[in-house]
Amino acid sequence: MIGALNLFCVDRVTLSDADISLAQALCDIATVGMLQERTVRRGEVLAEQLQSALNSRILLEQAKGVLSERAGVGVDDAFALMRAYARRNHEQLSAVASSVIDGTIAASELTSSGA
Repeated sequence: MIGALNLFCVDRVTLSDADISLAQALCDIATVGMLQERTVRRGEVLAEQLQSALNSRILLEQAKGVLSERAGVGVDDAFALMRAYARRNHEQLSAVASSVIDGTIAASELTSSGA
């Protein structure tokens, strides 16, 4: 982190030791504020990433259950079918999961090996 603090006076003066100490204290306070803001921002980014991962996981678990019921397979097999379909069709797994849930992708498309 790089920063600068400029001190201006109306008249040309020599800064006293007290003035210099005060300026240093202002710099220190500004630095602490900037570091705390960075820490807060990192925490917010991490929270957003975790929420996104949780939302994707929930969607995926729902799709596994839906596909398991529709295709008559276990949930592990349902996941493997969705993953294979996503890879074959160059799609994100979350997009495939969403399509399974809303019925855009039929179970038969996932269970047929050439889909």
